[in-house]
Amino acid sequence: MSSSAELEAKIKLIADWDGLRGLWAEVKAGTPGGWEDGKALEYLVIRAFELDPDEKPIVRYPYVVPLFGEKVEEIDGAVHLPGLSCLVETKDWSKKVAIEPIVKMRSQLLRRPAGTIGIVFSKEGFTDPARCLAHFAMA
Repeated sequence: MSSSAELEAKIKLIADWDGLRGLWAEVKAGTPGGWEDGKALEYLVIRAFELDPDEKPIVRYPYVVPLFGEKVEEIDGAVHLPGLSCLVETKDWSKKVAIEPIVKMRSQLLRRPAGTIGIVFSKEGFTDPARCLAHFAMA
């Protein structure tokens, strides 16, 4: 199993959008060479924000949130821009994502400063109930 630092260094070898599109094609095909399950998509999404030539956000690659020495959350990433902070969740599943990740994201946002938003990315899309719940969660 690769460390977070190793995976971050690996994704940073992709220096442009063409490289990210190539990795995305591999993720979609289920063949991201040299990446552990789900990790390519997690790091690809954050790298895409990092490569934005106009904004230059502060990004944080996947990390663990400890509380009293125990892991209480695993965050797939975070993106910070002036006046905007967002948590990122990715799902590299072979089926559409149901409501559980939306519920999890909403719970995570309740523990963050007001105004923090959540973004959930799915390789295969979302079920109708998940899409509906996401609309309610925006209120």
